[in-house]
Amino acid sequence: MTKRLPYWQLSGYYYFYFAFVGALSPYWAPYLKSLGFSAVDIGVLMSLLAVMRMFAPNIWGWMADRSGKRVAVVQFAAVASLVSFAGVFFGHGFWWLFGVMAGMSFFWSASLPLVEATTFSHLGERSERYGRIRLWGSVGFIVSVVGVGYVLDYAPIAWLPWMVCAMLAGVAVFARYIPEAEVLPHASDHISAWKLVRNPQVLALIAACFLMSAAHGPYYSFYSIYLGDHGYSKSHIGWLWALGVISEIGVFLFMPRLFRRFALEHILIASFAIAIARFLLIAWGINFPGLIILAQVLHAGTFGAYHAAAVALINRFFKGRHQAKGQALYNSISFGAGGALGSLYAGYTWDRLGPSGTFTIAAGCALAGLVLLLWKLKPKPR
Repeated sequence: MTKRLPYWQLSGYYYFYFAFVGALSPYWAPYLKSLGFSAVDIGVLMSLLAVMRMFAPNIWGWMADRSGKRVAVVQFAAVASLVSFAGVFFGHGFWWLFGVMAGMSFFWSASLPLVEATTFSHLGERSERYGRIRLWGSVGFIVSVVGVGYVLDYAPIAWLPWMVCAMLAGVAVFARYIPEAEVLPHASDHISAWKLVRNPQVLALIAACFLMSAAHGPYYSFYSIYLGDHGYSKSHIGWLWALGVISEIGVFLFMPRLFRRFALEHILIASFAIAIARFLLIAWGINFPGLIILAQVLHAGTFGAYHAAAVALINRFFKGRHQAKGQALYNSISFGAGGALGSLYAGYTWDRLGPSGTFTIAAGCALAGLVLLLWKLKPKPR
């Protein structure tokens, strides 16, 4: 008998997790700017989300694998991240917000890799259904990014922290109802995780994912500021962010067909080629709304197809007791180290090279990742 899939528990968690991202990523930099911080300060504070993902997921992943209680760790981390973020209401200085963002990010970054591993454990051999669950995260992002944008067109941006807190509360509520998943033994359980990592294809995959996240650093840290400086209203900015995620949902809906028709490696390689075009369009087409709309549609490839193929490949390489470690490693190196590098170089080049130069560097990062994949990643026959 096929075990019942906890579809709505997992989908609800993804919904609020990415609703939080939708409230924070596009609007937190403008919020910090409203407090008088410089571009460098904003780059540093925004990079903390990524910096904590460099090592925190590995700590939490190790704890989860050792205890066998992934969901219990997720539940604790969800509550702790909410409590940590509440500190934003008690101070607005740089170092105070540095501590608040660092603490919140340390706990928040624990959750997603463990929930990804739990989702794949519940799915078992039905991994092609991952996209149908994960798309609810995209829906949450859209509702949040558009809704917050409209609110901030009429309300002071000081309301933003309250809206972010509401999203984190939703994460904590749904984490409470996710059931633990049985971790099935695998033939690779006796092999050390380090030996799995030394596989040249795994190293190439992780390095390329690092570069893809570095390419997205300027987008997540400064895209809203870039649009606002060129006359786009907050509601227009919200809709542009939403358009990217609507395109992403389309990819998630068709992911089962894509997985059946194309090798995961080919999907990943195509996503890097699309990323090069997308960031060049953003760099040089900001004054042409049609090009910016096209660039947002390409988010379907640079995140939707990319992320689904990447987590599926990580799940192929890391099985059994190494499953949570593999997802944690992917999140740490790509979204953590790569995202931190992206935010930091964007902060330092934004005023020196200008937005166009910064996004051209982003396209260069995607190009480097594409070359690496073409060199080392060998497609598995369908």
